[in-house]
Amino acid sequence: MKKLNSRIFTLFSISFLVFNSCTAQETNQKIHWMSFEEAVKKNEKAPKKIFIDVYTHWCGWCKKMDAGTFMNDSLANYMNEKYYAVKLDAETKDTIHFKDKSFAYRPEYKSNEFAVSLLNGQMSYPTFVFLDENVNMLSPLPGYQTVEQLALVMKFYGEDIYMTKKWDEYTGTSGSAK
Repeated sequence: MKKLNSRIFTLFSISFLVFNSCTAQETNQKIHWMSFEEAVKKNEKAPKKIFIDVYTHWCGWCKKMDAGTFMNDSLANYMNEKYYAVKLDAETKDTIHFKDKSFAYRPEYKSNEFAVSLLNGQMSYPTFVFLDENVNMLSPLPGYQTVEQLALVMKFYGEDIYMTKKWDEYTGTSGSAK
Protein backbone atom coordinates (compact mmCIF):
# COMPACT_ATOMS: atom_id res chain seq x y z
CA MET A 1 0.00 0.00 0.00
CA LYS A 2 2.88 2.36 0.83
CA LYS A 3 4.43 1.67 -2.59
CA LEU A 4 1.12 2.45 -4.31
CA ASN A 5 0.71 5.69 -2.35
CA SER A 6 4.30 6.62 -3.11
CA ARG A 7 3.76 6.02 -6.84
CA ILE A 8 0.52 7.98 -6.84
CA PHE A 9 2.26 10.84 -5.03
CA THR A 10 5.15 10.74 -7.52
CA LEU A 11 2.74 10.69 -10.48
CA PHE A 12 0.76 13.58 -8.96
CA SER A 13 3.96 15.56 -8.36
CA ILE A 14 5.18 15.05 -11.93
CA SER A 15 1.75 16.04 -13.31
CA PHE A 16 1.74 19.14 -11.14
CA LEU A 17 5.23 20.17 -12.31
CA VAL A 18 4.34 19.62 -15.97
CA PHE A 19 1.13 21.64 -15.58
CA ASN A 20 2.96 24.48 -13.82
CA SER A 21 5.69 24.46 -16.46
CA CYS A 22 3.12 24.79 -19.25
CA THR A 23 1.24 27.50 -17.35
CA ALA A 24 4.47 29.44 -16.74
CA GLN A 25 5.33 29.29 -20.43
CA GLU A 26 1.88 30.58 -21.37
CA THR A 27 2.00 33.46 -18.89
CA ASN A 28 5.52 34.35 -19.99
CA GLN A 29 3.85 35.63 -23.15
CA LYS A 30 2.43 38.72 -21.44
CA ILE A 31 4.62 40.81 -23.70
CA HIS A 32 3.86 40.25 -27.37
CA TRP A 33 7.38 39.36 -28.50
CA MET A 34 8.15 39.22 -32.20
CA SER A 35 11.09 39.07 -34.56
CA PHE A 36 12.79 42.25 -35.69
CA GLU A 37 11.49 41.80 -39.24
CA GLU A 38 7.91 41.45 -37.91
CA ALA A 39 8.29 44.61 -35.84
CA VAL A 40 9.58 46.60 -38.81
CA LYS A 41 6.72 45.33 -40.99
CA LYS A 42 4.10 46.22 -38.34
CA ASN A 43 5.80 49.58 -37.83
CA GLU A 44 5.30 50.43 -41.53
CA LYS A 45 1.52 50.11 -41.11
CA ALA A 46 1.14 51.46 -37.57
CA PRO A 47 4.25 53.32 -36.35
CA LYS A 48 5.43 52.71 -32.79
CA LYS A 49 8.77 52.68 -31.10
CA ILE A 50 10.63 49.38 -31.07
CA PHE A 51 12.10 47.79 -27.95
CA ILE A 52 14.75 45.13 -28.58
CA ASP A 53 15.84 42.70 -25.89
CA VAL A 54 19.28 41.53 -27.02
CA TYR A 55 19.97 38.32 -25.11
CA THR A 56 21.75 34.96 -25.30
CA HIS A 57 20.51 31.53 -24.26
CA TRP A 58 23.29 31.19 -21.66
CA CYS A 59 22.79 34.59 -19.99
CA GLY A 60 21.57 34.23 -16.40
CA TRP A 61 20.53 37.88 -16.07
CA CYS A 62 18.53 37.56 -19.30
CA LYS A 63 16.63 34.62 -17.80
CA LYS A 64 16.04 36.61 -14.63
CA MET A 65 14.56 39.44 -16.73
CA ASP A 66 12.23 36.96 -18.46
CA ALA A 67 11.13 35.39 -15.18
CA GLY A 68 10.80 38.64 -13.24
CA THR A 69 10.81 42.07 -14.83
CA PHE A 70 9.07 41.08 -18.06
CA MET A 71 6.36 39.23 -16.11
CA ASN A 72 5.10 42.42 -14.47
CA ASP A 73 1.55 43.13 -15.69
CA SER A 74 1.75 46.91 -15.84
CA LEU A 75 5.16 46.87 -17.55
CA ALA A 76 3.92 44.29 -20.09
CA ASN A 77 0.77 46.31 -20.78
CA TYR A 78 2.76 49.51 -21.27
CA MET A 79 5.25 47.69 -23.51
CA ASN A 80 2.46 46.26 -25.67
CA GLU A 81 0.76 49.67 -25.93
CA LYS A 82 3.79 51.83 -26.75
CA TYR A 83 6.32 49.49 -28.37
CA TYR A 84 6.80 46.60 -30.71
CA ALA A 85 8.76 44.23 -28.50
CA VAL A 86 11.54 42.20 -30.10
CA LYS A 87 13.54 39.31 -28.68
CA LEU A 88 16.88 39.12 -30.47
CA ASP A 89 19.24 36.26 -29.73
CA ALA A 90 22.63 37.91 -30.26
CA GLU A 91 24.04 34.56 -31.35
CA THR A 92 21.36 33.74 -33.91
CA LYS A 93 22.63 32.04 -37.05
CA ASP A 94 19.63 33.39 -38.96
CA THR A 95 20.32 36.16 -41.44
CA ILE A 96 18.51 39.38 -40.57
CA HIS A 97 17.50 41.70 -43.41
CA PHE A 98 17.13 45.41 -42.75
CA LYS A 99 17.47 48.52 -44.92
CA ASP A 100 18.77 46.60 -47.95
CA LYS A 101 21.46 44.92 -45.83
CA SER A 102 21.87 41.35 -44.70
CA PHE A 103 23.32 40.68 -41.27
CA ALA A 104 24.76 37.22 -40.72
CA TYR A 105 26.37 35.31 -37.88
CA ARG A 106 30.08 36.06 -37.55
CA PRO A 107 32.12 33.37 -35.79
CA GLU A 108 34.88 35.86 -34.92
CA TYR A 109 32.34 37.87 -32.90
CA LYS A 110 30.38 34.80 -31.77
CA SER A 111 27.37 36.97 -32.61
CA ASN A 112 25.15 38.10 -35.41
CA GLU A 113 26.34 41.28 -37.16
CA PHE A 114 23.00 42.92 -36.41
CA ALA A 115 23.49 42.50 -32.66
CA VAL A 116 27.06 43.80 -32.97
CA SER A 117 25.75 46.83 -34.85
CA LEU A 118 22.94 47.54 -32.35
CA LEU A 119 25.30 47.25 -29.38
CA ASN A 120 28.12 49.22 -31.00
CA GLY A 121 30.39 46.24 -30.46
CA GLN A 122 29.83 46.36 -26.67
CA MET A 123 28.58 42.80 -26.34
CA SER A 124 27.00 42.57 -22.90
CA TYR A 125 23.77 40.80 -22.07
CA PRO A 126 21.10 41.67 -21.59
CA THR A 127 21.13 44.96 -23.45
CA PHE A 128 17.91 46.71 -24.41
CA VAL A 129 17.78 48.87 -27.49
CA PHE A 130 15.19 51.59 -28.04
CA LEU A 131 14.37 52.63 -31.60
CA ASP A 132 12.06 55.45 -32.64
CA GLU A 133 9.10 55.14 -35.04
CA ASN A 134 11.49 55.65 -37.98
CA VAL A 135 13.62 52.74 -36.75
CA ASN A 136 16.46 55.05 -35.72
CA MET A 137 18.51 54.33 -32.62
CA LEU A 138 17.45 56.19 -29.50
CA SER A 139 19.64 54.40 -26.99
CA PRO A 140 21.03 51.06 -25.88
CA LEU A 141 20.56 50.22 -22.20
CA PRO A 142 22.91 47.51 -20.92
CA GLY A 143 22.39 45.32 -17.88
CA TYR A 144 19.70 43.81 -15.73
CA GLN A 145 16.82 46.18 -14.99
CA THR A 146 14.20 45.99 -12.25
CA VAL A 147 10.60 46.74 -13.15
CA GLU A 148 10.96 50.26 -11.75
CA GLN A 149 14.22 50.97 -13.59
CA LEU A 150 12.97 49.71 -16.94
CA ALA A 151 9.57 51.39 -16.58
CA LEU A 152 11.29 54.74 -16.05
CA VAL A 153 13.31 54.41 -19.26
CA MET A 154 10.36 53.02 -21.22
CA LYS A 155 8.27 56.05 -20.22
CA PHE A 156 11.14 58.44 -21.07
CA TYR A 157 11.09 57.20 -24.68
CA GLY A 158 7.48 55.99 -24.90
CA GLU A 159 6.04 59.38 -23.91
CA ASP A 160 8.61 61.31 -26.02
CA ILE A 161 9.97 62.99 -22.89
CA TYR A 162 13.47 62.59 -24.37
CA MET A 163 12.52 65.20 -26.97
CA THR A 164 12.13 67.97 -24.39
CA LYS A 165 14.23 66.89 -21.40
CA LYS A 166 17.62 65.41 -20.72
CA TRP A 167 17.71 62.16 -18.73
CA ASP A 168 19.03 63.72 -15.50
CA GLU A 169 16.43 66.48 -15.69
CA TYR A 170 13.72 63.84 -16.11
CA THR A 171 14.97 61.70 -13.23
CA GLY A 172 16.12 64.55 -10.99
CA THR A 173 19.65 63.17 -10.91
CA SER A 174 22.97 64.39 -12.19
CA GLY A 175 25.67 62.41 -13.88
CA SER A 176 23.39 59.49 -14.78
CA ALA A 177 24.34 57.16 -17.60
CA LYS A 178 21.37 58.07 -19.81
